[in-house]
Amino acid sequence: MMISPREHSQESESTLIGALATSVMVVDPGLGIIQVNPAAESLLAQSATKLVGRQLREVIAGGCEFLQIIARVFAEGRSFTERDMVLTPLNMHPIVVDFTVSPWDASGDGEVKAVIEIASVERHQRIQLEENMIRQNHVTSALMRGLAHEVKNPLGGIRGAAQLLERELEDQRQAEYTQIIIGEVDRLRTLVDKMLGPRERPEVGQVNIHEVLEQVNQLVEAEHTGAIKIVRDYDPSLPEIKGDRDRLIQAFLNLVRNAVRAIEGIDATITVRSRADRNFTIGDKVHTLVMRIDVIDSGTGVAPEISESIFFPMVSGHADGSGLGLPLAQSMINSHGGLIGFKSEPGHTEFTVWLPIEVGK
Repeated sequence: MMISPREHSQESESTLIGALATSVMVVDPGLGIIQVNPAAESLLAQSATKLVGRQLREVIAGGCEFLQIIARVFAEGRSFTERDMVLTPLNMHPIVVDFTVSPWDASGDGEVKAVIEIASVERHQRIQLEENMIRQNHVTSALMRGLAHEVKNPLGGIRGAAQLLERELEDQRQAEYTQIIIGEVDRLRTLVDKMLGPRERPEVGQVNIHEVLEQVNQLVEAEHTGAIKIVRDYDPSLPEIKGDRDRLIQAFLNLVRNAVRAIEGIDATITVRSRADRNFTIGDKVHTLVMRIDVIDSGTGVAPEISESIFFPMVSGHADGSGLGLPLAQSMINSHGGLIGFKSEPGHTEFTVWLPIEVGK
């Protein structure tokens, strides 16, 4: 079967647009959608099957100025760029975007199309925030390890001195004081061990993320028999990933236990959800495919005064919290090339873990 130059050109266009990390839509002079790439599917939260063939005005609600600019591209034959425009995709919250619209006659036959490149300003802000978060996590992890080593050595001496003192006491009733010293030293050593994190080398293998999540959920449910409700919402099509199963369990255990503490004393639920995201940036690297795990609770939310430092060590929203659970979870997920982020308001807090999926492996 012979492929015509026109068909070959269309296939090349499709391959090129599909490979772009920027959200791209191609429309005809009537503003009908001809093509979208995976990044645009993600931005609009709709599949190409649902988007192609529809009118742009059906997909972008109330975007009159947006549509007028695209119409001018066809009328005047030149490109337009707009910044900080508010668009409202169908059934979604408004988003702030920068976009460029350009005329395109790739086949050279006079059939001009318009190529719309959309960049979410919020996405750029998120990427910047994530890069800062990763850098901060590396710095604080190094600081925690250094501090832990400095503290751990004298603790051994204090404990040994307290034991020797206890043996020399003539009045054994005074031993309760040395026992208090020993007990507090042991507590501090446990805290220091947590700051140091796992000391064993990671054992990397194929990991089914849903088996990890189920073990975490079952453990937490056993700890709070009948007192909490965990709703599972899994995407069964997610493939296995390479990782350290035990470290992933510990990271998610920290997140789910954190959610449990947020809903203590109220009639609330926790949802653990898994999905796939395409063309997702973690730090400075664009991944074709990542898995997204959301741990959602309907508790009181993260206090605004700690929202920017919640992944720092010793920062906790609970009076009796160590402030180490989230930093350690972030460190363990970072070691898998992933990231933890969150958004919170009263009644809805969502901690999200993104983990890269190695496509084709």
